Amino acid sequence: MNCAVESIERHTWSMLIAAVQHDIVWEDAPATRAALEPRLAAAAAAGARLIVLAEMFATGFSLDGDAVAEAPDGPSVTWMADQARSLGCWIAGSLAIDTGSGRPVNRLVAAEPEGELTTYDKRHPFSFGKEPEVYDAGEDLATVEIDGMIWGLTVCYDLRFSYDYWSRANDLDGYLVVANWPRPRREHWQALLRARAVENLAYVIGVNRVGTDGAGLNYAGDSAVISPNGEVLAQASEREALLLVDIDPQATAATRERFGFLADRRA
Repeated sequence: MNCAVESIERHTWSMLIAAVQHDIVWEDAPATRAALEPRLAAAAAAGARLIVLAEMFATGFSLDGDAVAEAPDGPSVTWMADQARSLGCWIAGSLAIDTGSGRPVNRLVAAEPEGELTTYDKRHPFSFGKEPEVYDAGEDLATVEIDGMIWGLTVCYDLRFSYDYWSRANDLDGYLVVANWPRPRREHWQALLRARAVENLAYVIGVNRVGTDGAGLNYAGDSAVISPNGEVLAQASEREALLLVDIDPQATAATRERFGFLADRRA
């Protein structure tokens, strides 16, 4: 993983978000964590309050659950909590987690600066990629509050199922989407990120990986931060990148007050 390949984009508003588009050392969590540390430090030094990593950020999207799944308090989760505490910011990304009951889950972990964790287990395992054969589906939706902004937690394939976005839009300022979304369907990724923002008048932060995984799948990245009005505030290309975007915590409420579209929903 070449962490020197990095671009930084900066916009000037109010709350700094860092989207880390990164490669992953296949099924090697210690190596990936080590490669990510200077990038987290750079984001925190720039003033980021929230740093978002990819889906299964430590190992890649492996179907060898026995090889990659960690305990809920395993080394990668502990690392996230330690990094959040030492850097003084939130860190979010998903991992394969062995809950001790049934098969592993694909768990999005959001670690706060005090070291506390909020978790969400992916509700829609990716059947086309055989994920349900290895990982159990989660049941409950989850949100996290960061500096007064409420974010819905979602993982990759969840992006295709608008009802989990619609059902709680009135209570949220935005959505986090962490992914390992392969290159052949990159247009779907780009379109759906903007659709979730436009239809819910909410921020969407989509973070995808780059590189080629151990199963031979290639990833184009296309990580993006999108405004409640559907404007792409920043988007990465096909290389490792660090997107730094200052967002306005009041923009979701202001956009909804201006347009009022959510009040017209009938389901």
